[in-house]
Amino acid sequence: MIAISYLFYSFWDWRFLSLIFLSSVIDFLVAKSLKTATAPIRKLLLGISLFFNLGILFLFKYFNFFIETFTESFLLLGKPITSNSLELVLPVGISFYTFQTLSYTIDVYRKRIKVTDDIFSFFAFVSFFPQLVAGPIERASNLIPQFQKRRFFEYSKSVDGLRLILGGLFKKMVIADNCALIVNNLFENYNDFNGSTLLCGAIFFGFQIYGDFSGYSDIAIGTSRLLGFDLMKNFNFPYLSKNLIEFWRRWHISLSTWFKDYVYITLGGNRVSEVRLVFNILIVFLVSGLWHGANLTFVFWGLLHGVVLVFTVFINKYTNAEEFFKKQHHIFVDLVRMGTTFFIVTVAWIFFRAETITEAFKYIDRIFSNSLFTMPQGNKWFLLFLIGYMGIEWLQKKNEHLLDISDISSKKIRYLIYYTTTFLVFYYGGDLQTFIYFQF
Repeated sequence: MIAISYLFYSFWDWRFLSLIFLSSVIDFLVAKSLKTATAPIRKLLLGISLFFNLGILFLFKYFNFFIETFTESFLLLGKPITSNSLELVLPVGISFYTFQTLSYTIDVYRKRIKVTDDIFSFFAFVSFFPQLVAGPIERASNLIPQFQKRRFFEYSKSVDGLRLILGGLFKKMVIADNCALIVNNLFENYNDFNGSTLLCGAIFFGFQIYGDFSGYSDIAIGTSRLLGFDLMKNFNFPYLSKNLIEFWRRWHISLSTWFKDYVYITLGGNRVSEVRLVFNILIVFLVSGLWHGANLTFVFWGLLHGVVLVFTVFINKYTNAEEFFKKQHHIFVDLVRMGTTFFIVTVAWIFFRAETITEAFKYIDRIFSNSLFTMPQGNKWFLLFLIGYMGIEWLQKKNEHLLDISDISSKKIRYLIYYTTTFLVFYYGGDLQTFIYFQF
């Protein structure tokens, strides 16, 4: 498994295998040393792991960003300075496998899991190819034991893995890749379109990034299931969320739980004063924005989510709004809440997609013009298709994933769904587009 995982990664660039190897070696040795070290030495060892892993991540992903930001700040003060940036290639998946191996060291330090003496299982855990380049970000407590036991072919598990892969291909090729063609044109030429069309463009990007990333996760989880491994669920129909708190419990679950366990709780969680609670939430979303990319647009996107989430937390605390809504068993109330959450998330996605914050505000300003209430230009049928797709997710919301249809007793209907989905993938798959999260 280690060999095939390293071979898989080498198809991108074999030279960067050295980073995965070094991270694996250092964290394996650090964890082994933590087993018998005294308290001061334990802190030193954890510091070594954090310094190496976050240092490598900073060098490749953020060094040029901070240098450019530092230079621009002096320019704004009227004192221009010169600086040199590094011509570095961002290694694919570095944010994912760095957080994965770090979680092991931190959990060992906190004595939440036992140290593994099996170096092969640990190396396989860090480099496991299905989720190596874009997650889910696995925990050692879940994945390492699976390498240490015998696995047997299970028909039901393999069939479900194939369902996940087919559903992931549908999300990626039919939804995300087709949305990408529309989104690229609208964001690059937004001055040529009316407000309603640009609003549709923001919606299309929301579906693009969802189909792209959740599609990859489904393929990764499905592939792992074929091999007898169970990875954690990474998306749980996030666009059916009724508030932003629920959205982050359903979107990129492996990352949001990582930040919760290793950043938010470390800062004190919600067992602090209200001022400190606001600080903790904003820090988590600031770091989350930075994790996604070295650009101020990602920072702003993260802080925007943080501000709205803080507002949601305090509304619920002082008005018992959430308890009130839970008692309203009415589909209309649910649809309004889902629509409101989706709108907030969609507006935030504009900052995620735009090249600069200024461009994002210009795009939004053009949306909320008089032309917002005019007929959108083109792509109406595809928008209706996406609405229909959301209807399918609504029907599947209590199941594990999009094609979890084992509860349908009729074999003919099940196979009709499989063949229809396969046909859509082959016939309506858009032009090849790189997975968005490969850049993170």
